[in-house]
Amino acid sequence: MALAEPDPGRAPEPPERRPDLNPRMRDLLVRIERAGRPPLPSLGVEGARLAYARGAEILDLPRAPLDRVEDLLLPMRDGQRIAARLYAHGPCAGLRPALLFLHGGGYVLGDLESHDSLCRQLALRSAAAVLALDYRRAPEHRFPTAVNDALDALAWLGREADTLGLDPQRLAVGGDSAGGTLAAVCAIVARTDARGRPADPALPALRLQMLIYPVCGRLRHTASYAAYRRDHLLSDTTLDWFFDHYAAPAEREDWRFAPLLAPEMRGAAPLWMGLAACDPLHDDALAHAQALQAAGVPTRLRVWPGVVHDFVKMGRALPEALQAHAEAAEALRLAFGLAP
Repeated sequence: MALAEPDPGRAPEPPERRPDLNPRMRDLLVRIERAGRPPLPSLGVEGARLAYARGAEILDLPRAPLDRVEDLLLPMRDGQRIAARLYAHGPCAGLRPALLFLHGGGYVLGDLESHDSLCRQLALRSAAAVLALDYRRAPEHRFPTAVNDALDALAWLGREADTLGLDPQRLAVGGDSAGGTLAAVCAIVARTDARGRPADPALPALRLQMLIYPVCGRLRHTASYAAYRRDHLLSDTTLDWFFDHYAAPAEREDWRFAPLLAPEMRGAAPLWMGLAACDPLHDDALAHAQALQAAGVPTRLRVWPGVVHDFVKMGRALPEALQAHAEAAEALRLAFGLAP
């Protein structure tokens, strides 16, 4: 992986002058720039949450009608109960396999509503169930609360799957952006040894980890961070704002914040990773995939050229988003042994 020091003096390049962007992505960013929306950090936490909620599904596909959409409350280790939503569609002989999905939003933004369309697409296209978790967000709940919530939800799913008509032997974990980081942590904690024995007996064995442009490292010295930190939808200022709300500087050395730092990855679930080429997170995520592969984890990597972070939620405008939906769903079907 190439290393580069960020250039603090370089002015952002206008989207229409970026040859690395594909034409649809370039036109979309030009329209977003012309809309003049203020940067999220300038709005404060509540203002940013409101703006994110209002814009979350503007470019998403319409919410697909499904046979089953069920709201649940899951118990956490501290006695709190947090919301989750179960999606399923179509016939299924016997118990249905399931994906625990963890939404993006920098640990500060996002919820069940912001990622409802994406979860519906995954359930619709894969025939697996999707359990989306409304994990607790920063700054009200700082690191490692979101990690603990994700692990507790995975443990609960392993225990209670059959009561919901789900198969505890065919489970996966996934997410986008910060949710992809949480999913990566879950997969490492839930790893098994050569005999199939779990590193953490409270967690079920996993068939797949599905990571969509996750935050895997500390970013600062990668070429992708230097190239894209000031130009597109996910800037260095926004990343710093997210991280400052979520974790103290010393906590960012913890591998649960940056799973690329994990001391042991062998035995983690097989990986499907989808990345945007024009994303400051790209290089650290790629390095994480390479580290998993070096640890013997079966790895499938897909990089979409010419698109930026969060492109998966732009299905109304970008064919690459539809491709990502289809390929992520295919990875679930293959992992669970479901028919195409």
